[in-house]
Amino acid sequence: MLIGIPSILGPDLLFTLRSMGHGDEIALVDGNYPAQEHARRLVRADGHGIIALLDAILTVMPLDHAVPEAVFRAALNNDPAQMGAIHRRIEETCATRAPGFAVRPLSGDDLYPRIRGAHTIVATSEPELFANVILRKGVIRPDGAT
Repeated sequence: MLIGIPSILGPDLLFTLRSMGHGDEIALVDGNYPAQEHARRLVRADGHGIIALLDAILTVMPLDHAVPEAVFRAALNNDPAQMGAIHRRIEETCATRAPGFAVRPLSGDDLYPRIRGAHTIVATSEPELFANVILRKGVIRPDGAT
């Protein structure tokens, strides 16, 4: 255990977050996603859902201000015009932990290649369908600002 670090962030995930550089992306995927098959690097977060992990990660990882969009999510039935309850919770969590960052819904054709190209995929036990999120890492400036 560490002071100030959410306990849900295990050693493998902390190592990954620290290893990532500016512009690297991390994908949090639901329990149905073929994470093992698609991952360049895989971190297992069995027993945890997307929202708890997203909330914890956003307490320690800066998002990228250098690009127009740094947070992406799946869409219900792979249609960006559709949103389920899990997507509202994702957007609420991001609004709380990363104000000023819009969450962009992606179609399956745009989402899945981006997940495959991510620095790391975090496989969760999230039971909701289409509950996938991608975060793009930003920088921490010398003065400590993000």
